[in-house]
Order: sequence, then structure tokens, then C-alpha cells
Amino acid sequence: MIYVIKFIYSFVLPPGTFVVLLTLLALWLLWKKQRGPAVLLLAVTLLLYLASAPMIANPLMRSLESRYAQPEQVQGDCLVVLGGGATTGTPDIDGKGSLGGSAASRLLTAVRLHRLTGLPVLFSGGQVFADSGNEGDIARRQLLGLGVDERSILIENRSLNTEQNAEFTAALMKEHGLSRPVLVTSAFHMQRAVAEFRQAGMEVQPYPTDYHISAAASAAWYAGKLAPSPGAIETVGTTLKEYLGILAAVIKEKI
Repeated sequence: MIYVIKFIYSFVLPPGTFVVLLTLLALWLLWKKQRGPAVLLLAVTLLLYLASAPMIANPLMRSLESRYAQPEQVQGDCLVVLGGGATTGTPDIDGKGSLGGSAASRLLTAVRLHRLTGLPVLFSGGQVFADSGNEGDIARRQLLGLGVDERSILIENRSLNTEQNAEFTAALMKEHGLSRPVLVTSAFHMQRAVAEFRQAGMEVQPYPTDYHISAAASAAWYAGKLAPSPGAIETVGTTLKEYLGILAAVIKEKI
């Protein structure tokens, strides 16, 4: 019964409610014999539905997340963590501002790897928007709060995108005599990040984390995968953004 209620809710709340309303409007146009506008509206509605359906979003995201596997053994001289968003002014245990979901997940993985390997942690990320936090500064505070020694922390807090992450990190590593980065970022972001670091002259050992889709998601099937979901729209948007970024990196490499 719980799953039936969840399925119904998905069509009562956005984006499902928009799919229902647009479909009804298209049927009304057909009833009014306005075939052209009705067909166009149905096509738009179908695109909206497909973009919001987990059965489409999950395989798209998995196509990125499955590109690299976590290595069995870490081989490098520095753990490089890429930022992924932060808030400013929000309360935290020991200060103001917090890393966003993906950035926090990446940082947590790096701290665990640091405890296993003793490698220094280099966090890369600046303040992307006027109302967002400076990721590098927040990461420094949180790394210290998690017990990482200050001598094992390097911060790059100026970069605004993945290209600058790679460029500024390469310079900072060179300054500290480091040359073999273990790259820690979200699995969906790894392919683009590896390409940007390669263009910056650095070969990395990828260590993907922050997986969004279960490994068994492609095998499991249930009615909920047909239900429109705002999370699925976000997943599709994230995936398309990454593929555009990968395409841009490929074009830039060939120019």
C-alpha cells in the first residue's frame, strides 16, 4: 500500500502534476480538432515525462559512474579533492558555512583515505557565486574538525570550475614538490575531471566516490521507475551537463 501511495503522489506533485495537466490540455485540443498544437504539446509532455522518469535518469547516470572503478590500492603522493558547492552563513559545529552534498561526500572519502595512507589532503574549490561559501576555506575548517593535522592540509580556494581546479591544483602541487595526485571526486564527475587534469599536465589515479545510483539499479525493476520524480530531472540535468563538459574538453584538446 505504501508504494501505491508513493506512485499516486508522484502524479499529484510536480513534475508529475505538470505531465497530467499538459496531457489533459493536449487531449482537450484534440477534442477541439486542433491537431497541430495538440501533437506539439504531447511531444513536449513526453519529453518532460522521459526527463523526469527514473527508468531514463538512472541508466544515464550509471553510464558515467561506471567509467572508473575504485582502485584496490592507493598509489600517489597527495589526495586531491574537488569541491562541489557550499553554503555561506549557515550554522556548522565549529563555524559558519557547510560543503554541499557531493563536496561533503568527497571530503569524507578523502579523510578516510588519509587515515589509511597518511597522504596529505589537497582540497580545491573557491567561491563560485556571491551567495555561496568559499569551499576551500570551509573544507580547511572541516578537515581540522575531523582531526586532520594542519600540516597535512593544502587548500586551493580560487578555482571556479573543473578546469581551474586542475590548473591551480597543478601549480600548488608543483610548489610543494608533489606530482602523483590521487583524484577524489564524484563518480559522475570523474571522466571530465581526469580530462582536465591531463590537459593541465597531470596524470592522476582516479578514486571515484559519491555514487548516486546503486550498482544493482539496472537489474531491479518496479513501478516507481515509471513515476515522474524531481530527483530524476536533477539527475538527467547533471548527466547532460557532464557530457557537455566532456565534449568541450575533447574539442579543447583537439584545438
